[in-house]
Amino acid sequence: MTAMTPAGTTQSPHVPAEPAPDTLTAVPVRHWGRWLAAVAAATALVGLIGSLAGNKNLHWDVVGRYVFADLVFSGLATTLWLTAAAMAIGLGLGVLVAVMRLSSNPVLRALGTAFVWVFRSTPLLVQIIFWGYAGALYQHVLIGVPFTHVTLLQADTNALLTPTVAALLALGLNEAAYASEIVRAGIQSVDPGQAEAAHSLGMRPSLTTRRIVLPQAMRVIIPPLGNETINMLKMTALVSVISAHDLMSNIQDVYAQNYQVIPMLVVASIWYLILVTALSLPQSWLERRYGRGLAPAAAGPLQRLVAGARLSLFRTTPAPTGPKG
Repeated sequence: MTAMTPAGTTQSPHVPAEPAPDTLTAVPVRHWGRWLAAVAAATALVGLIGSLAGNKNLHWDVVGRYVFADLVFSGLATTLWLTAAAMAIGLGLGVLVAVMRLSSNPVLRALGTAFVWVFRSTPLLVQIIFWGYAGALYQHVLIGVPFTHVTLLQADTNALLTPTVAALLALGLNEAAYASEIVRAGIQSVDPGQAEAAHSLGMRPSLTTRRIVLPQAMRVIIPPLGNETINMLKMTALVSVISAHDLMSNIQDVYAQNYQVIPMLVVASIWYLILVTALSLPQSWLERRYGRGLAPAAAGPLQRLVAGARLSLFRTTPAPTGPKG
């Protein structure tokens, strides 16, 4: 119905607006494909774990007997020591080689390039064996005045290059070649204007590198070096070919006597998983720390779990309702 106004126009009757609902229910999108893939993956994982747990050929009693054996802990100590020492040598020498490759001196630049070329082009296993059998190439290590018969120091090569020392040299020099490329990329990521500004203030090139360039380059250098450290921990298993008394060397000594190859490899795998997991946590933190301001940092597994728990709590908690007027 319409009403006629005195002016002759029509006016619609007033229709009251419907009251707005107190709460809005948000229905999430159902991703059935994700759920099916998750169920299939979880089923396969449970089946694999059950198959391994019930496999008598694994001899879990042997695994339990040796997983905390003194021989295993002795190998773990050597593995950790080799990892830390090789990374220290590789990083220190890698910085030097990176500076040489970026130098304006053609001789230093050529030497740095040759070092990287040699140690990156040959397999690490070959380098380990070479250093382990260096006594076959040089029976004695001599330090003296070149082109004279003056000898300052002489030592037997086999006595000087023990298996552990040979393993350390091979791992450290090989890591230096890769670390130098990481450091060089980090230095080149710094704006050249930073060095030019430092030079205009009277700072020497060496001081500019230490105080201006390298601190800014750490944002690019640190995260890949974390991956290199984890890789180095696993690469120490290769030194077992020269019996350097690391974890894998001791494991091989045991299964050479009891012929329980698979159970002893399970023992080694358990400890490598533990060590790599322990190193992955600070490495993940360093990646997020030095990646701030560049890109949104991806949340870690623990952060995603906490965020999911908070979201579920907020969804299940009823919204407070105030008194109606």
